[in-house]
Amino acid sequence: MKEKSFTPHHFSFENNIMFNQASSSLIKTKNGAGFTLIEVLTIVGILIVLIALSIPALRFFQKESDLNNSAEEIINTLRIAQNKTLASEGASQWGGYFTTSTSPHQYILFQGSSYQARATSSDEIHKLPETVEIYEINLWGGNEVVFERVTGHASSTSQFGKVTIRLKTDISKAKTVYIENSGQVGLTSPTTPSNGRITDSRHVHFSYNTNAQDAVILKLIFPDYPADNYNIDFQTYLNADKTEFSWEGKVLVGPEGSKTEQRLKIHTHSLTSVAAQFCIHRDRRSNDKTLNITLDTENLINYTGAGEESKGLSSWVGEPQRQ
Repeated sequence: MKEKSFTPHHFSFENNIMFNQASSSLIKTKNGAGFTLIEVLTIVGILIVLIALSIPALRFFQKESDLNNSAEEIINTLRIAQNKTLASEGASQWGGYFTTSTSPHQYILFQGSSYQARATSSDEIHKLPETVEIYEINLWGGNEVVFERVTGHASSTSQFGKVTIRLKTDISKAKTVYIENSGQVGLTSPTTPSNGRITDSRHVHFSYNTNAQDAVILKLIFPDYPADNYNIDFQTYLNADKTEFSWEGKVLVGPEGSKTEQRLKIHTHSLTSVAAQFCIHRDRRSNDKTLNITLDTENLINYTGAGEESKGLSSWVGEPQRQ
């Protein structure tokens, strides 16, 4: 009997049959278990749904991250301005300016006693993300905060200022950066302590809402002893760009033979062609004479011999604020 031969072609045919039988199960494990095509498609469908559901959450998380990061960056920028001021970098004050007139909104780290009088070459512009906007700027009636040299305090007369940013697509999500008069910057709303520091007339601030850069004479007038009146050449004590005024000195006042030293320090926290903020230090221990202070013909502030201050008669002058 002739023996049936086994050919390569016959082997290939049998392998194809075996492959087709195995295709009924897409994935086989060593134990013979597996997933059908329907099961795989179901798993893929569930994954697609989960990914679709997670995309809005991821987008919202990114927006909230933009808001939080922007608030921290504003705080860091203001602290940099404060540190640069304390270090007298550029022999100048530094500050931050906020604006909503650009798209996106932005804030600027600047060098100078005010944004208007700044050195523009030192500007550092920070743009907010497209998802974030400045909602409120309440910096003592303006858009800027400048820090004092020596103390690092914010140059203002109010307890604190603030800037609020929020998400454009969800205005309920907002962050407020507070700048205290002490120079403290953060996200915590300042509170006035019931037993806080005592403010008195030894250190007062007041605004002067007209041009002081071109003033000529700052007059110390002692009504009880007019012979001891003292004139200060205003221009002599201005810096080169007329953005700072600073004078400190002693004046002998009183009857002949018993005059006493009246010690004062008068300077500006801000000085532009349209406004100024004056600061006067007049310690009661060294000052016991009635005093009126006038800039050219404008009466700025008046003191009694006991040290009580009152607003000057000039219509350009604001109420004095005790510090």
